[in-house]
Amino acid sequence: MSIRARLLMVALLATLLPALLALLRFQDDRRAQVAADGQRLAALAQAQAEDLRQRILATTQLQFGLARASVLVQPDRTACSAFLSEVREAHPQYTGILTINPDGRLFCDSLRSGRELDLNDRGYFQRARSSSEAVVLEPAFGRLTGRAVLQVAYPVRTPDASLRFVLLASLDLARAMRPAVQPTAGRRLLLLDDNGQVLAVSPADGTGLQGGMQLAGTPLGQFAAASREAGTTEVVMPDGQRHVWARADVRALAPAGLRVLAGAPEATIVAAADQRFRRDAAWYAAFAAALFLTVWWMAERAIRRPIARMTGMAGRLASGDLQARVDGPLPRGELGTLATALNQAAAALQAQRTDIGALHARLSQSQRLEAVGQLTGGVAHDFNNLLTVVLGHADLLAGDRLDAAQRRQALHMLIGAAERGAVLTRQLLAYARQQPLAPSAVDVNQLVMAIHPMLQRTLGEHIEIAVDGAPQLWPAMVDATQLESALLNLCLNARDAMPSGGRLTLHTSRLTLQPGDADLPAGDYVRLRVSDTGSGIAADDLQRVFEPFFTTKEKGKGTGLGLAMVYGFVRQSGGQIGISSEPGHGTTVQLDLPRASSPVAAATALPPAAVRGGHETLLVVEDDELVRLLASAELQALGYRVVEAANGVDALRLIEQGQAFDLLFTDVIMPGGLSGRELADAARRLRPGLPVLFTSGYTEDAFAQPGRPDAGLPLLPKPYRRAELARAVRAALERPPG
Repeated sequence: MSIRARLLMVALLATLLPALLALLRFQDDRRAQVAADGQRLAALAQAQAEDLRQRILATTQLQFGLARASVLVQPDRTACSAFLSEVREAHPQYTGILTINPDGRLFCDSLRSGRELDLNDRGYFQRARSSSEAVVLEPAFGRLTGRAVLQVAYPVRTPDASLRFVLLASLDLARAMRPAVQPTAGRRLLLLDDNGQVLAVSPADGTGLQGGMQLAGTPLGQFAAASREAGTTEVVMPDGQRHVWARADVRALAPAGLRVLAGAPEATIVAAADQRFRRDAAWYAAFAAALFLTVWWMAERAIRRPIARMTGMAGRLASGDLQARVDGPLPRGELGTLATALNQAAAALQAQRTDIGALHARLSQSQRLEAVGQLTGGVAHDFNNLLTVVLGHADLLAGDRLDAAQRRQALHMLIGAAERGAVLTRQLLAYARQQPLAPSAVDVNQLVMAIHPMLQRTLGEHIEIAVDGAPQLWPAMVDATQLESALLNLCLNARDAMPSGGRLTLHTSRLTLQPGDADLPAGDYVRLRVSDTGSGIAADDLQRVFEPFFTTKEKGKGTGLGLAMVYGFVRQSGGQIGISSEPGHGTTVQLDLPRASSPVAAATALPPAAVRGGHETLLVVEDDELVRLLASAELQALGYRVVEAANGVDALRLIEQGQAFDLLFTDVIMPGGLSGRELADAARRLRPGLPVLFTSGYTEDAFAQPGRPDAGLPLLPKPYRRAELARAVRAALERPPG
């Protein structure tokens, strides 16, 4: 995080505390508003409950006076109804006033309906007839009007306590819930019965509540039914808004079974607090913006620009420019001290560069000498053994004491020593990954089965060989000859690890790598696993087994190039090699080879090629005189005419002079400023279609660039025998031009 960003963080923290205090004040303000409005709602609900109680009391007093009116006890029904109609008009808070005979039949009513109505099934009548209470109260919805009313039934009795009639007044609850002072905006009065049924709402809009609605089981209904004492709560209403509700103390209304609530939306209650919070938030936002702009400007001028200069100077130092310095004027304070220290450090580094370079040169020279010493020591050991054989048998051949059989044996020993030297050279090139390969689609299962009989003879009967080939194995893109050599090398190592016998398993399988699974590109591979039950390899040695000239065998038992050669061959083929081992339980080496995109070509049996010469003229270009003389002698013995050149410059001069020849046979790497490849290109420009045959004992330069000889022209690796030379020359001569 940059220093400017850190300063902005400090500024943010500086504004965060006041903002947090403002938020806390806002929360306290909201809670205070809710609490205060809850008290006001409670007072409103309590006032309404008291008004209802007074109305019930007034109704009772009215009924007490009406009960003594003589017209009600006379049998004149019409006069009775007219009287009650006048009373009802004088008291519009009642939807109706009527009298009921002891047998439950309607006698007269204020509506003057004259109907015959049996009221025995009314709960208030049954209670009034049998109860000793002064009045019976029951909330209900009128059957004629459908309006919510409070039935106030007054049983009028004779002096001997027998029922004379029941005087019933239906108090209009909707009218009773209209307070004299209209509630402020958003506030509502709600009247429920003990069963949770809504009797009246005032005002009737805004809450989703209406008369007849059943609230039993809802949060609001549960709050109303929880107690007859006062209380407050917050409830989410059906319209999705949160409301604050206050419950009135209705213990005095218990006989009527009524519950009075007052509520208001929380948003309305806290509107003033929200407005103050928005005003404070706007002020704090303006303050924070001004503070951030000030800090940004100060950080830009006093901190970021000086640090940018020092960062640029450090970047130049990192890129190797030790002359980089922080230019003046230097900043004051700690940044100035830091800039001075950077300049001094740069000067010290510049002074030390020469010493470090000298030390590095000496260290590199020491490492090169150590590597060369190890390489030459290992190669010298094996080549001195081979040269001892060559020189010894050459001395025997130079003498006259050998008969024909002994001379043939000595010659065979010389040839064998030379071939062992060639194998050692190929191992070195394979380790360096410079050997020429001829990859093709190879059936690895078929190759393993083909080499199996030879392995059985070579390893001995004390080694059990098991082959586990995967069915429908993909073909591998690899040099079959080199793969056979690598497999033989691994099997010989396994044999040496099992001197008392054991089991060798050759296993093949298919492998698909996803991106990131290994060091190889994602794709399909063929896995060849060689496992033995031998002595295993120690963990410390396991990390070095692919190093050249490292071996766990006894001195003189191995060169240490076998696994290095296999490693170089597999990596050059585009695959990877892995090894795992556990001392006392055996070793497993696995080769992962790329899958071939084409099928395996059908094998065709070819007759052995005969050693055949010719009568053409060959231009032999070789800088090594002994090799050139040998090649010329071999070619002349095959019947060819030979023209020699010691280097590319001499050969090109002969070509330009018009020397006639049919094939250019040239070494790849030659001194004199003109390589074999450059000579071939020049010769073909002068003589298009000229056959060319390359030879080389070291192919790094020959195969290092696009357009290398193996891409279009034949190559004969050194060392070569007469038969190989004869076949290569004939193939080059008979190769179609192009």
